[in-house]
Amino acid sequence: MRAARFVPSYALAAALACGPAVASSDERDAKIDAIFAPWSGPATPGCALAIARDGEPERIRGYGMANLEHSVPVAADSVFHVASISKQFTAFAIALLAQDGKLSLDDDVRKYLPQLPDYGKPITLAHLLHHTNGLREQGQLLNLSGWRGDDLYTQDDMLAALSRQTRTNFDPGEEVLYGNAAYTLLAEVVRNVSGMPLRRFADERIFQPLGMRDTRFQEDHNEVVAHRAQAYAAREGGGWRSSVPNYDHNGSTSLLTTAGDLLKWQRNLIDARVGGAKALAVLRTSGRLNDGTETGYGGGLRLQDYRGLPSVAHDGADAGFRSDAVLFPDHGLAVVALCNGASIAPGELTRKVAELYLGERMTRPAFAPAVRLRRTDPVALAGNYWSALTDEVVRLEFKDGALRQVGTPAAFVPIGEGAFRPGESDHLWRFQSARGGATELSIRDFWPTVRRFARIADPVPQAAALPAFAGLYRSAETATTYEVRVADDGRLRLQWPRGYVVALDAVGGDRFLGSRGTVSFTRDAGGAVDGLTISNRRLRRLQAQRLPAQAANETVAIAARP
Repeated sequence: MRAARFVPSYALAAALACGPAVASSDERDAKIDAIFAPWSGPATPGCALAIARDGEPERIRGYGMANLEHSVPVAADSVFHVASISKQFTAFAIALLAQDGKLSLDDDVRKYLPQLPDYGKPITLAHLLHHTNGLREQGQLLNLSGWRGDDLYTQDDMLAALSRQTRTNFDPGEEVLYGNAAYTLLAEVVRNVSGMPLRRFADERIFQPLGMRDTRFQEDHNEVVAHRAQAYAAREGGGWRSSVPNYDHNGSTSLLTTAGDLLKWQRNLIDARVGGAKALAVLRTSGRLNDGTETGYGGGLRLQDYRGLPSVAHDGADAGFRSDAVLFPDHGLAVVALCNGASIAPGELTRKVAELYLGERMTRPAFAPAVRLRRTDPVALAGNYWSALTDEVVRLEFKDGALRQVGTPAAFVPIGEGAFRPGESDHLWRFQSARGGATELSIRDFWPTVRRFARIADPVPQAAALPAFAGLYRSAETATTYEVRVADDGRLRLQWPRGYVVALDAVGGDRFLGSRGTVSFTRDAGGAVDGLTISNRRLRRLQAQRLPAQAANETVAIAARP
């Protein structure tokens, strides 16, 4: 049995600086420290790293600071909010209840949550588990209702927002689209079926049996939690600012845990000591679309191939917290990195650590190699592209010698004629010529549903045409009125209560792009603007109807009253 060692990074660095020649394991330790070196100082947030082989903890180490205000370093028992890593535990709770015979994954969610809308086609618990449900993103719905990023988000807030929706992004089972609403609903299913909130159920059925003593679902963001790490985001101009999520909802997020506790869970994913093989199979079996296509997502777990090796993984990101846990089940290696800085990329860190252990067994590179283009002119590919399926718009520019997505620093790397990957990723952006000389774009990320776009050919509206879009627009699905106006700089602004003001850039025809996604204006049979829709990656065509001039004036008068 290998004993876990917790070694502060500064102590190990000192030993390496003055000690004799080191053995291979110590050399690997030094390489691991080098990977985490940017997050190892006394003035930076950092990470807790935990590594296990064959189910036994090998190393647990802290880098950087858990609390910058009080100079508290990250330690073995530092507790982190791990965001979407929470989902696998919610999925396991559902699997246990199915094993108990209290529900079926084929059940319609409305059997347990009848307050949800009837969309005409049932959304099953399996659809929720596998992100094939089509539900709109819950946080974005609240944001478009006036919630700010640092407001309190509760379970009731999420349920109310979802209950107002009149449509889904797509029919259940037709596509796969990652989102959080599904797992919030699954937490409510656990409550209604078991008679216990998710926190208590998970504690009794999962955490206590596995000895995960420092793990719990958060229900009250004001709860005092021993050894909890603070979270930070970079401050413009240098330094850090506090960045902690105010969440009183769980299921999709809000798990508090340590890196060491997650190693206990990673071992259970292999030996199924708690729950048994049947329940664990729910998590480790890919969902399928209606046409039989595997999604690559089980129950709260991404079932991936990394450089030729099967892996089971998930990451998490909320406010300043970042986390990643990856398991290579065929090789008995588990790596966990829990971090408290928004600019840290733990998924990159855990894969680099894994390569130190399994690099000789990895059969392919992490990314497709760059090639020299002979026929493709990347300059000619710049422009605006629109998806008829999702109503998304992507803008591309040729800048600093490379094709790039506007507002994104990663340069597009050519990997074939008409094919690119954005930076160091395995996403594929492929351009093809269409009829009439137009250009079509397809985007494939780690989901099997490919997004297709066509270059926008409609002319950009001139300044004289913009006042026709100005007015008030009311959405029943967010219970919010939006104002569109022409600003002093000649651009449109979309704004709604509590200080939200979004600049809209014209991209062609009646479509505009802002920080909340695509805003497409609709017209009646006579050609007059009668509404708008808001769309982005996880929310398609949220509708708002234009208010008549009289109603708009009355709305403004009411809003102006003290």
